[in-house]
Amino acid sequence: MIKAPSRLHITLIDLNGSIGRMDGGVGLTLENPYLALDCHPGNDGVRVEFADHDKISPNRRKEYQDKIESASRKMMEFLGMEGDFDFLVGETYPPHSGLGTGTQLSLAAGKLISNYLGQDIDAHSIGRIVGRGGTSGIGVAAFQQGGFIIDGGHLKSEKSEFLPSSASQASPPPIIARYDFPDDWKILLVIPRFEDRVWGKKEVNIFQEYCPIPLQEVEKLSHLLLMKMMPAVAEGDLDTFGEAVNSIQDMGFKKIENKLQNIVIGNIMESLRSAGAAGAGMSSFGPTVYAITDTNPKGLINAVEDVLGSIDREIILTRAQNQGAVIKQDV
Repeated sequence: MIKAPSRLHITLIDLNGSIGRMDGGVGLTLENPYLALDCHPGNDGVRVEFADHDKISPNRRKEYQDKIESASRKMMEFLGMEGDFDFLVGETYPPHSGLGTGTQLSLAAGKLISNYLGQDIDAHSIGRIVGRGGTSGIGVAAFQQGGFIIDGGHLKSEKSEFLPSSASQASPPPIIARYDFPDDWKILLVIPRFEDRVWGKKEVNIFQEYCPIPLQEVEKLSHLLLMKMMPAVAEGDLDTFGEAVNSIQDMGFKKIENKLQNIVIGNIMESLRSAGAAGAGMSSFGPTVYAITDTNPKGLINAVEDVLGSIDREIILTRAQNQGAVIKQDV
């Protein structure tokens, strides 16, 4: 059984690429929500069942099933082996919400298959095999080691186009920095249930339309990350970290991601800051908004409820996870 964490994707770093690399990412591993996946030998190909079948929407079940089947097939093809496997999905969280469901599902399925077939394969290699990490390395690193993570992007000789991970064939990028995130910093997640989400072909089109990002924007963001956000995590300076999160929302590709969202997303972030959050931002292409605080989050929750009104949503209070996926070798 594998318990795989979700993650925040704080920002992509370099979607200009003029010095020979592109992408790069900054992210944070979360304790909740998480997904739980188990696997046992079967007798009819790859089958996927859900512990709470009736409580999970058909769309979410299909997303999970497609990712598990695809990753299992790719792993068996890579190993040159065949098998029949029954997967049981325990805990789930929403796909296409900015929390990295696809990567965690693919890695978890690939790891369970490889373990059962007697192959000890690391997360970076599994990511390459199952086709994850082609833009950001945050999800793969969250599965492997957790914490606050920065990856170094891809050489242009390996990846020549600006594409999201779902459409890129590049290998997961190298991790260039990793820190434990302070345990006493609370993270509030707000997930509005909008029908119109950015993924698939729509996401590919956005990358192609808006990239390359002006070099000056990339340089400004890189300066902020190196000289403000990273030291703030290392020194446990919440206020400075929050200032960096707030500034990032108006920089580089993150500015584009925010610009293309429902206006409610910006209103949520502003309400969280006004209610006392040290920082608030949007994870990946959203719609998940996050806030960082070290005080009672009740005021933040009340502020969000006022903004959202009758809009359906999920609100989760969590914190960082400074370890990777929890794996029980029972398959």
